Amino acid sequence: MSEKNIQSQIDDINKKLDLVLEEIYAQKQMRESAIDLMDDLSIVGKDVFANTVIQLEKAGVELDPDVVAGTGIRLIRNIGSLNDLLETLESVNDFVKDATPIMHQVGLDAINKMNELDQKGYIDFFRELGKVMENIITHFTIEDVKELADNVVTILDTVKRMTQPDMLDAVNNAVNVYKHLDPTEVPEYSLWRAMKEMRTPEMKRGIGFMITFLKNLTMEQETQEPRTKTQDTRTKIKIKAKS
Repeated sequence: MSEKNIQSQIDDINKKLDLVLEEIYAQKQMRESAIDLMDDLSIVGKDVFANTVIQLEKAGVELDPDVVAGTGIRLIRNIGSLNDLLETLESVNDFVKDATPIMHQVGLDAINKMNELDQKGYIDFFRELGKVMENIITHFTIEDVKELADNVVTILDTVKRMTQPDMLDAVNNAVNVYKHLDPTEVPEYSLWRAMKEMRTPEMKRGIGFMITFLKNLTMEQETQEPRTKTQDTRTKIKIKAKS
């Protein structure tokens, strides 16, 4: 082997040794830095612990080392649950950020709608309607309300029949006739003239209508009275059975 080759190998070995020495030196520095850091942290930790102990003593708080150790172990044991909790909080925070503009817009829409209802008079209407309800509550008793509840079907049935087209036409005709009558211009009728007017076809139909109406009304009342008596009898029987 020539001297040049030997010298070249020696140079390569020296370079590798230099690299190894540099790595060893760097590791030594890192180890020394870590030791210095641990020493500093140890000093800081001791100071923090000492100050914490002093503050706890001033506050009258006693710490049990076993309890503290147990708490630390539980924290380490439930680190997964804490991670899930933090993820949930992050999700809630993201939801709040996304929902805040929507809720803001909903609030603005609600305010605009209330303003629109106020401009149309709905707010004043419901306010006056509340006064109506207050007057009803003031002027009627609980017994009146119970009687209304018992008779509400009959009342609604009567209103339903009164609002039929033929009934409304009849009432409208009566109102129109009364409207066009002037009490100051009504002629005076003697007994003879009244008898004479009763012979006219219009009066005959009017008298027939009144007689037929009164007869049917009486018949309807007579048919309702047995029902009422039967219901009263049943009620008395029930009361006796209960007693």
